[in-house]
This record gives sequence, structure tokens and C-alpha cells, in this order.
Amino acid sequence: MAVTRSVVVGTGSALPARLVTNDELTKTVDTSDEWIVQRTGIRQRYLAGAGETTSTLGIAAAKAALDDAGLGPEDIDLVLCATSTPDHTFPSVATQIQAGLGIRSGFAFDIQAVCAGFVYGVSTADKFIASGSVRRALVVGAETFSRILDWEDRTTCVLFGDGAGAIVLEAQDGEGTNEDRGVLTSHLRSDGRHREKLYVDGGPGSTGTTGHLRMEGKEVFRFAVGSVTDVIADAFAATGTSADDLTWFVPHQANRRIIEASADKLGIDRGKVVLTVDRHGNTSAASIPLALDAARKDGRIKRRDLVMIEAIGGGFTWGAALIRW
Repeated sequence: MAVTRSVVVGTGSALPARLVTNDELTKTVDTSDEWIVQRTGIRQRYLAGAGETTSTLGIAAAKAALDDAGLGPEDIDLVLCATSTPDHTFPSVATQIQAGLGIRSGFAFDIQAVCAGFVYGVSTADKFIASGSVRRALVVGAETFSRILDWEDRTTCVLFGDGAGAIVLEAQDGEGTNEDRGVLTSHLRSDGRHREKLYVDGGPGSTGTTGHLRMEGKEVFRFAVGSVTDVIADAFAATGTSADDLTWFVPHQANRRIIEASADKLGIDRGKVVLTVDRHGNTSAASIPLALDAARKDGRIKRRDLVMIEAIGGGFTWGAALIRW
């Protein structure tokens, strides 16, 4: 049966100019390189400086993805930006990316699902493409989490970094089998009962302030490993595939121990796991597209590879998508 698939035709990424190592953090935070690496696998991260915002990073990543795809602004019908750190309460970052790229048609909006935002964005764009509403979509994950961190809280401020990644999805005809290129299936979940485990203690509708990130690390770890693998199992069930069929597993880059424990639970060979958390830290919605771009540019992800993306974010929100590259 003929179907319309959302095929990845370009990737791009952007990082702030300032690289901050664990050793540099020890000068201002009561921590150590050994402590951070042992518990998270993070060795460095990039932090936004003056003139660098979520939208400027998003524009740079989106432009790189367009260039990679050999497309121009006139070719894009939809811009989706997954972010929890917009430049402004409104307008959306997506519309700023749209304007920054010179896109004059179509529509743009933000998605707020915290670290799972990019998976939500891929799933949403896929639905628009599959319905015939749009032909090409830019899906961007962009964050400046450094600006919502409490830099006196050593349990959280060492974990996060800033950056942006993007992909271009294009409608292409498929035969309705797992051999089609494109998004084969996506599965999303949320459970708002877990708010207190990972949240920001401010907002325009409550305190009138930006607030700071607050996290119960042990509870997040337990939930991430114990509960969110359901969406991956659902993706396997929907396509009749298994962990053995995967070429690459590209999870949200939050913590190396979470990633490896989840892979082990699912029976995914650790050699198939793309890890960039050591280089970027946790960049929330930007982490998966940053990892995808890195793995494609260094030759790991190749055409027709079977790639699983997966993430969990505050709320909790979580999701997975299976993509034939």
C-alpha cells in the first residue's frame, strides 16, 4: 500500500562559542571532574554568551540543515522548534527562526515538552506531512538552559549545556513497509503527576519570573530507566522489529548511566548507542538533533540505517520514533 513518508534529507547543528570543561566549573562550583564524569559521563559543555540566544542558535542549526539538504527558504512549509528556553514569552522561537531564514510562506510554532520536545516535534511534523498538509518541514531543537540554572546548586548546574540541532523532513512516497525511508512510527506519552521531580520554579503566569530548574535526580533516574521504555517497546511492536534490527539508538543525552541502563534493559547492544553527552552535556530538546548531526557527519549514520530516537523530559513527557534513514 502506497504511503507518504517523512524522510530526513538534511541535518545541522550549532553550538555557542564558549566551551566549558569540568575543570573550569570547579573554580566556581563545589565539584570535581571525577565526580561529574563518574555520575554523568559529562566532560564539557557549551554555554551561550552575549548575543547568543535560543533563536540565534536555532537559526544557525536550521540554516546548516537547509544547506545540507540543498534547499532554500522557499522550500519549507513548516518550522517547528522544540524548546523550554524561548528568547521571549512570545513570539515563538519558531517564528524567529522562520524570519531569520527568510521563509515567507507556511507556518511556524514552538513545542514545549522539555527534553522530549524534539521527539514530539518529529512526530508532529510527520503527521502534517503524512496528511498532505505540508511537503517539507524544519524540526529544530534549541536551548539555552544555562539561563535557567541555579549556579549555586552543584547537583544540577554541572549537567546542562546550550546548543541547537535541526533536521529537514521531506514527503516521499513509500510502499508501507519497514524498508521505506522515513519515519516509520512514533509514540508519545506524558504523566503530569510527576511535576515536582523535574520543573522550573517560576513562570510568567505564576511568579512573574523566569525561575530556576529544580530536580530530584534519583527519582528522575528511576523513572527514566524503569518506565519510559514502554514507547520503545511500542515502536518495536508497531513495526514488528526488535533491538537486533536497529542500526543506531540515539537517545536523549542526559546522563551516560541512564542511557546505558536503558539500552541494557531493552537488549540494545551498547555498540549501537550514539553518545555525545560527554561533549555537550544535557542540552534538553537540542540533544537528539545534535547527536544525529554528529553521527551522520562522522559517517556512523548512513542511508537506509534503522535509527531509534528516544527521550524523557520534565512533566514527565517521553516518546520514541523509529526512522529509516
